[in-house]
Amino acid sequence: MGAILGGEGGPTRTEHVVDETPGAGRAPLACLVTGATGYIGGRLVPDLLDAGHRVRCLARSPERLRDHPWADRVEIVRGDVTDEAGTTAALRGIDVAYYLVHSLNGGARFEESDRRAARTFAQAAHAAGVRRIVYLGGLVPADKPARELSPHLRSRAEVGEIFLRSPVPSTVLRAAVVIGSGSASFEMLRYLTERLPVMVTPSWVGTRVQPISVRDVLGYLVASARMPAETNRSFDIGGPDILTYEEMMRRYAEVAGLPPRLILRVPMLTPRLSSLWIGLVTPVPRALARPLAESLRHEVVCKEHDIALHVPDGPGHPLGFEESLRLALQRVREANVATRWSNASLPGAPSDPLPTDPSWAGGSLYTDHRSRDTAAGPPELWRIIEGIGGENGWYSAPLAWAVRGWLDRLAGGAGIRRGRRDAARLRVGDSLDFWRVEEIEPGRLLRLRAEMRLPGLAWLEMYADPRPRSGGSCYRQRALFHPRGFLGHLYWWSVSPFHAVVFGGMARNITRAAERLADQPEPEPEPAETSAPPEGGGAGLP
Repeated sequence: MGAILGGEGGPTRTEHVVDETPGAGRAPLACLVTGATGYIGGRLVPDLLDAGHRVRCLARSPERLRDHPWADRVEIVRGDVTDEAGTTAALRGIDVAYYLVHSLNGGARFEESDRRAARTFAQAAHAAGVRRIVYLGGLVPADKPARELSPHLRSRAEVGEIFLRSPVPSTVLRAAVVIGSGSASFEMLRYLTERLPVMVTPSWVGTRVQPISVRDVLGYLVASARMPAETNRSFDIGGPDILTYEEMMRRYAEVAGLPPRLILRVPMLTPRLSSLWIGLVTPVPRALARPLAESLRHEVVCKEHDIALHVPDGPGHPLGFEESLRLALQRVREANVATRWSNASLPGAPSDPLPTDPSWAGGSLYTDHRSRDTAAGPPELWRIIEGIGGENGWYSAPLAWAVRGWLDRLAGGAGIRRGRRDAARLRVGDSLDFWRVEEIEPGRLLRLRAEMRLPGLAWLEMYADPRPRSGGSCYRQRALFHPRGFLGHLYWWSVSPFHAVVFGGMARNITRAAERLADQPEPEPEPAETSAPPEGGGAGLP
């Protein structure tokens, strides 16, 4: 599949047989990671650090990396891969540069954007003296001319060729479907299989693909930093199983303990119609589902496994499809998903103004203010604020929120079903249904930026303010909307009558939930163990 759609990684990952520890007799390398705010990049950074390397991250919005657990161990610089001067500066002193960015927003000019960005990055890497570029692209069918490929798959192949033709030795890893928790491919597979016991499916469910676990992808990426200097080529990477998408759905049902699924193929379902179907059933929005469905038209199976010449496969690796599914499901059930497919921002968001900009960039700004005192303290109020969305809902008019989400899906937006990465904790950059976490001041402020389809820009702010004199706290809520054109003004005034129900209900129900939380009794301490320790004594006991 053209898009890179990852999964599991982290400290429990079983490595390939590559000794990358700091004491392995080789000096650590300086690595630059682009796309660290995205799905694969956000998991690669801690693996590079664990391998003993020094890491610098290039990000258009560095603040989105601030809450990652590894943020204080890396150097973060602001920049964009389309800016040659800024990218060259970011690449100075770097040994290995990881290129993990792509345009998924479609449009007539996205291929040219990808092409220009790759050329700029290659030129900057050469000017800065980088010794290797590592790129993760898509597995391309060998028997298909470029004109028959989907635009996104064709673009990924072209980006890989740009790096291989550049003066900098490059490693191009080509993967099909990468399986793991939080990935677009896994979420698509999971929701289709779990929600539809009977499925009417397009013909592409019979196309053969070679999925791979992201544990193996991350292992190959880390090890690629040590490729011999003369190596300049692409490598097909895949797991041991070659399956049709129908077989993948059937195997998912078995691993998840679901009854067998009835799957009926309908040839007339085009990629466009398939993307609408996927968008309605799964959290994956139509804009992302379209390139995924288009890529599945082609058989993508590895033609070689030469990567093993440089990165020998360890015991049990590469992981099989069913084991990859089990690991992904375990992470989902434990709410231990490090990054998600929705980590990537929607196009255009980084350059838009913030609600704190002076004079608001000269434009109109509509606001809706709500405040409510509560006997609950700031800690209890903050727990409710930080836990909003996802399975916890939005504390008002659930039908109205659901309808707004469906309308957004029908318009090609994210909808309200993206949910949360973590059920209790948020960090800057997290997706939250059809919002994005833009700012957090722990214990005080949560600012969300709307990613629904709107004729303007919108934010929702929630504050937990202490009341030192009277005790308790004050909940403050502010909705902001910056309209674009006449339709923007018309939109605000058309929805204003519903604000008392939606936003007023939120303020009321959030404070009530905080009060119920504050009224809960403290858990009883567990009684001390009085029985004798097992024979041989117990650690720490006299």
